Amino acid sequence: MALDSLLVEVLACPLDKQPLRYYAELNLLYNPRLHKSFRIDGDIPVLIPTEASDADPATVADLEQRFSRGEAVETGSGHGHKSK
Repeated sequence: MALDSLLVEVLACPLDKQPLRYYAELNLLYNPRLHKSFRIDGDIPVLIPTEASDADPATVADLEQRFSRGEAVETGSGHGHKSK
């Protein structure tokens, strides 16, 4: 299930208060600065800092490639734009 677009527009990382990347196909929110990921249970983002997972180098590389292909939306932008 995809997150509501309004929710995507206002989400920010609970750790550094900056935008996240939303990967709808993976049901995942990702902080590229801290290499932390947050799961989404159903349509509820789990943004509890202690629940964040560290992304290993292979996962970071995969998520960066997906983002560069436009497979993720940046949150907190006010308009939920896709990567270019």
